[in-house]
Amino acid sequence: MTSLPIWLLALVLPTLAHEHHDELTEEQSSAPIDAILWLHICVQALVWGVLFPTGMVLGLSRSRWHVPLQSVGFLLTIGGYILGHSHGGRAFLAGVHGTMANIMLIPIALQLALGIYLKLHIQERTLRPYAVVAHGIVGKAYPVIGWTQMLFGAITVRGYCRGGHLGQCLAHYIMGSGFIAYGIIIAILLLVGETWIRRSGRSPEWWDSWVIMLWGIVNTFTEHHGSGWSVKDMQHTILGVLWWTGGALGIFLSRNNQRSVVPSLIIILTGWAMSEHAQALMISTKVHSTFGHTLMLAGVARIVEVCFIVPKYTPLEEGDGHSEHTLAEGKDEGSTAASAGRAFRHLPSFLLVCAGLLFMSATDEELDYVHDKGMDHVTYILIMFSVAFLLYTLVVVLINLYSTSGRNDASAVKEHAIELTTPTSKWYAPVPAADEGEAEPMHVIGDED
Repeated sequence: MTSLPIWLLALVLPTLAHEHHDELTEEQSSAPIDAILWLHICVQALVWGVLFPTGMVLGLSRSRWHVPLQSVGFLLTIGGYILGHSHGGRAFLAGVHGTMANIMLIPIALQLALGIYLKLHIQERTLRPYAVVAHGIVGKAYPVIGWTQMLFGAITVRGYCRGGHLGQCLAHYIMGSGFIAYGIIIAILLLVGETWIRRSGRSPEWWDSWVIMLWGIVNTFTEHHGSGWSVKDMQHTILGVLWWTGGALGIFLSRNNQRSVVPSLIIILTGWAMSEHAQALMISTKVHSTFGHTLMLAGVARIVEVCFIVPKYTPLEEGDGHSEHTLAEGKDEGSTAASAGRAFRHLPSFLLVCAGLLFMSATDEELDYVHDKGMDHVTYILIMFSVAFLLYTLVVVLINLYSTSGRNDASAVKEHAIELTTPTSKWYAPVPAADEGEAEPMHVIGDED
């Protein structure tokens, strides 16, 4: 088992000599993508987009399927790496995708080594606790690493983001990915994170406001370059000012576990600004407008969720009356209002994912290509919404998998646990504590009556 990493490196290292091109002929850049490269794309998309995130979720839930699935993922990704350096057909300029592929060997080897070490169950009280933490951190980073590398791959295939287009690519891809991550985090908090929110004593808007404020500070001082101020420079810079000023207000209003509509208002104003963003091509104007309106709708949906669906998260209190295993009467989770609320709370998350994908797909190079192919904005926008449906489906499936696998599996709990986790009757309820002033005199055994 310990020779496995060495064996994998022996397979991988020869591929590092794969030739990368600094200049390409017209024939090399326009050659068709061959079957080997298509296989590389499909394998790596499957591994980093589905298998590794699924394995991460199974690891979080302590499922016995975590190790087998991750092992298959490691083998497939090494195979995909070799395929990526063995293809013919179209050639590509040296770029960030190839560099990132080599860098990714570090977390792959590290995670593999940590996994093998943890399976040995040695040094339980010394090194193993630190290895567990490191294994968890690296594993949770895999979806971000995979998303980044797949994005780099798409950029490489099309030859985008070179020369003067780099700044726009960074703005669109980072901000778009940020909106997608925001939507996914909200979905996680909706489905499995409410207990964590209540335990932290901080409302979601408190965390949102901090991120918005810090991002706004960075954006304020990085959007303008040179001496002259263009219209876009002014728009982007004032958006940064909007974010840090609004974020500061949101932090103050969200203190003491209070919910706030300020982050939603910032989202709405940002969406309005983007919908009015003047563009050179009509299709670009339409895509930016739809992105802005989608973002505004997400902000409105979030306001409804904050004000009417879950206006407050009650902090968890210590004591038997708040135990998850107390068989006391609970809230009627099957009520119509509760079900409607849970359904509605998916809307802001999904719309944020849609907005993020629309913004990522709205660079000049992408829309020039779409325009040259004769595609109209309706078709292009609906393609992006279709991708958003697919991505959000994957997200909620993984969240549901966490809730129903490993230690969270209801059948496993019923089989091994002493107490039921779902309150189904009034067999037991804690005795309410009497007020100090109303307490009856205590009788001590042995005292005279």
